[in-house]
Amino acid sequence: MEFKRVVVTGLGAITPLGNNVSDYWNALLNGVSGAAPITRFDASKFKTQFACEVKGFNVEDYLDRKEARKLDPFSQYGLCSSIQAMKDAGLDGENAFDPDRAGVIWGSGIGGLQTFQDECFNFSKGDGTPRFNPFFIPKMIADICSGHISIRFGMRGPNFTTVSACASGTNSLIDALTYIRLGKADIIVAGGSEAAVCEAGVGGFNAMHALSTRNDSPETASRPFDADRDGFVLGEGAGCIILEDLDHAIKRGAKIYAEVAGGGMTADANHITAPHPEGLGALNVMRNALKDADMNADEIDYVNVHGTSTPLGDVAETKAILGVFAEHAYKLNISSTKSMTGHLLGAAGAIEAMACILAVQNDIIPPTINHFNDDPTLDNKLNFTFHKPQKRIVRAALSNTFGFGGHNASVIVKKYIP
Repeated sequence: MEFKRVVVTGLGAITPLGNNVSDYWNALLNGVSGAAPITRFDASKFKTQFACEVKGFNVEDYLDRKEARKLDPFSQYGLCSSIQAMKDAGLDGENAFDPDRAGVIWGSGIGGLQTFQDECFNFSKGDGTPRFNPFFIPKMIADICSGHISIRFGMRGPNFTTVSACASGTNSLIDALTYIRLGKADIIVAGGSEAAVCEAGVGGFNAMHALSTRNDSPETASRPFDADRDGFVLGEGAGCIILEDLDHAIKRGAKIYAEVAGGGMTADANHITAPHPEGLGALNVMRNALKDADMNADEIDYVNVHGTSTPLGDVAETKAILGVFAEHAYKLNISSTKSMTGHLLGAAGAIEAMACILAVQNDIIPPTINHFNDDPTLDNKLNFTFHKPQKRIVRAALSNTFGFGGHNASVIVKKYIP
């Protein structure tokens, strides 16, 4: 069968750099760090005392207070980003789409961690009598955000959540691409959300030595590809991307940001947290994405890397890029926007794919900030787009996300050509 073409028609964002797409994108181009001391709780006794928190977000700009209280922050971020994206796509009016042909595929690596933590804290402080909030389970379960989005917009098509740690947001986009390609839906609300900046989240990642502990300089702590990188910076937020069948988008006169060309998924089958040392899973997933998109490696101009600022991860991903792109690797722009946003876990793939979409649309590459010293174990002839954005024609961009458990997902977006 002939696959349907799939395009992006709406975007929404709640991020550590801004609570809408324009603010997020401008902050990326200006090299702004979203890292700062944690305000959500007293982190003074934690090894890591900073994070990339969402700032200045008022859920009541979107939802009434009673409704908002029924949602964990991860669902608040996700639902509010979807409200932005649906408006951006022109799909928020009456009879804007066939509800039976519209669905939601959302990503979250953890779900309602804040809710789970708070309910356990409250129970432990009591006398053993079970007193739990009746919304405990509906607020906590990872799939609930996709449910809230479908209820908000009356979408009765495919509805589920992808859970693959830090690859979750990208997996949601790939699944959405597949459903529309096969004619099973006209519109899919895709993306991801996460809200793990709490005692359990920071403490848990500290316990496994995953986070940077550069408490004296939070804004420079996320240092992808730098010799002195010491772990990732925890972030939070949401990104929403409306994927739509091209014919459907044209028929209703929608604006089109970019085309989603293809995606790939693999497993390292190696270790629960460490990447394959030679980047085998990462190499295979990029090759799979190129094959799915029916594209050659030299058609890619930009790679938004997973680039978490961990000692092992950045090395493995760089090896994989060289393995996939060979000599063309030196003609690529490579950047890690996590140097600014921190790591949004299950939402990372959504906001990073969004950065790729905007790079393709605007022909400019967001930078990797916080580079101070070259790492001799990396090929420093690669263009990591350090310090400042770079203008160039961006025909196509590839976004990588890799998650604990060895989950790898890559998605490719390209310029829309009628």
